[in-house]
Formats: sequence, structure tokens, C-alpha cells
Amino acid sequence: MTDYDVLRVFCGPSGGYGNELGVVREGSLMPGRDDRQALAAKLGFSETVFVDDPERGVIDIYTPTSRLPFAGHPCVGTAWLLDVPELVTPAGEVGTRLDGEFTWIEARAEWAPPRTLRQYASAAEVDALQVPPPGEWVYAWAWEDEAAGRVRARGFPGRGDGIDEDEATGAAALLLTDRLGRALNITQGRGSQLLTAPQPHGWVEVGGRVVLER
Repeated sequence: MTDYDVLRVFCGPSGGYGNELGVVREGSLMPGRDDRQALAAKLGFSETVFVDDPERGVIDIYTPTSRLPFAGHPCVGTAWLLDVPELVTPAGEVGTRLDGEFTWIEARAEWAPPRTLRQYASAAEVDALQVPPPGEWVYAWAWEDEAAGRVRARGFPGRGDGIDEDEATGAAALLLTDRLGRALNITQGRGSQLLTAPQPHGWVEVGGRVVLER
């Protein structure tokens, strides 16, 4: 088995929760896409990252069933792990920065995979949702406090790959921020926290806490 790190990304204020991420630091040891896809499926995380150049921040991202040109929580987690000024993804160059307990990335909404952003009337309605059948990637959200920019959200990938609910989804948070045009403080899943802020010229920052699990 190839060596890999396991991070939790977008942890809550106490350091709990967060979305697990596998990171293979020596991606050159497994250069083939088929091999990478097989390992991502075996590990079963919502995403696994292969680092092709740790100094330049070149990365390759996989779900258990597909390769992604960009994804939020893998970029935040890998930015924290490598401590580089940018990451190079197939979608484009992702700016990164560390700010106290938070790690931030800057990316563009058009890089994010498609998501259905579905608004509900209350956080209680979001909490009560059952996992929908496979078919579309649904980001269910509601205002907890609209004036303060506080959002309650849950993510349902709908891929039928064993990930019924995504604990924290940076790409969906990026899309929601781009649509609403304002900074957000998102509580997703069981208790993960994502912070976002729109930037000039169509960029969006997404930040969160990262913990090394093992």
C-alpha cells in the first residue's frame, strides 16, 4: 500500500468534525491514472490527492469514482500540509495562505464541479433532510442568520459511490458565495465550519481549519 496522510479539513472551532482527505505526498510513485483511481476507490475518502511536485504544489484530485480538475477541501488540506504559496490543479493555479488557525485558498467559481444549490426555509428543514437518491449533486442550505452571513448546509454527492453525504464541501461553498456575492460562515454536516469571502475579478476565498489525523 502506498504511504498516505489523512487530514480532516474544515474542522469545527473545537477541532472536531471536518472532512477526511487522503494525501499521497509521493505521487510520482503512482503516476498512472488508473492506479490512482483504484487507490482512491480503495481508500474511500470523498477525495484523495496525489502530489506530483511538492515544491510547486502540483496536485491531482480523485473521488472514489472520478478525477476532478478542482475541489475545495482537497486544496485547503493540501495547502496546509505543503505550506506553499499556490497549488497547480488542472483547472488553474489556486492561491493559498495561512492565517492563524485558518488555511485559505483562492479559486474561481467556474472551476468547481456542477452542484445543485437548493435553498430551504430554515436550518431545521436542512437538518431533517433524508439522503436523496443518486442522480445529482445537491447542496442543501438555509440561512441561520442572514444578516450575519451564517448558513446551515448539507452536501449530498449523489454519485452512488458510498459517499452518501459530504461532511464539508469547499467547491459548493465557493459556488454559493459566488451566487450570493457576500462572505459566509457555513456550518455543514455534523459540525464542520467553512468561511468564505468574495474577491475582486470573480475570485472567491474559502478557508477552514485543518488537522492531521494520521
